[in-house]
Amino acid sequence: MGAPLAFSVVVTNYNYREFVAEAVDGALAQAHAPREVIVVDDGSTDGSAGYLRERYGHDPRVQLLCGENGGQLAAFQRGLAAATGEVVCFLDADDRWRPDYLGQLAELFAARADIDFAFSDVALIGNESGRQGYAPAAADLGYTVLATWVRARWYGAPTSALALRRRLAARVLDLPDNFLAQWRISADNCLVFGASVLGAKKYFLPTGSVDYRIHGRNGWWHDQAKAREFAAQFRSRCLINHYADRMHLDLHALDLAKHEFKSRTAPTWDEACLYADIAWRGPAPWWKRAERALAILLRGLRRRKAA
Repeated sequence: MGAPLAFSVVVTNYNYREFVAEAVDGALAQAHAPREVIVVDDGSTDGSAGYLRERYGHDPRVQLLCGENGGQLAAFQRGLAAATGEVVCFLDADDRWRPDYLGQLAELFAARADIDFAFSDVALIGNESGRQGYAPAAADLGYTVLATWVRARWYGAPTSALALRRRLAARVLDLPDNFLAQWRISADNCLVFGASVLGAKKYFLPTGSVDYRIHGRNGWWHDQAKAREFAAQFRSRCLINHYADRMHLDLHALDLAKHEFKSRTAPTWDEACLYADIAWRGPAPWWKRAERALAILLRGLRRRKAA
């Protein structure tokens, strides 16, 4: 049996002095201990930097990166540059993990060498309660390139419930400097959209171990109306297009819709309809597009009846 999988935890903080210790302590208390906990203070003005130095400055498990305010994307990049683990997990300073979180991820990544990106459900705490998650049970999503490129589907979760193999994270966060201003907040979109379009295999793992805090200065993720506003959708579309350009995607990629759909182990009927639409948009002759779309719908129908 090989050595345990090494995890790097990147905690990003901006003016969350009242919460950040709970986040860092939760990362340090994991049953599957991370190789390192990297705390990036993004130019806080509430005394966070001094507090972090006092509390963790002599802890060899914690690396503190305190600097000027550059926004969330810049903080992700700074944290990743210091990471050495095989898998990188991101944690917002106002959230927290339960002790078994990294252990569950370690089991998945060790058993599935083909999985590049995993995301969890979250439990809402603070001003709200409840659960947010992609599905009621674990789901192997396979590839999500075309669904994200064509329809801007978001196969992910908030920052604190995302885990990427470090080689993938490095590709995803390799963005031009002009993106830093655009993604000062909500930079988990870069992780989620980027991983999809760059060809990552994704897996939804409901751990029940990520607490996502709603406290009046956040909470955008569960506000679906805000996510549908033009400005947010336009910004996301430009980001997706950037990754698509890097991958040299063109209309001929749409002819692969049936193959991407088949990479899902348990596709829903909604996904079958989505992929049938993508297949129909391709450049192949109409009869070939119809054949592919029908095959996708029939597979989705069989799955629907089986469920």
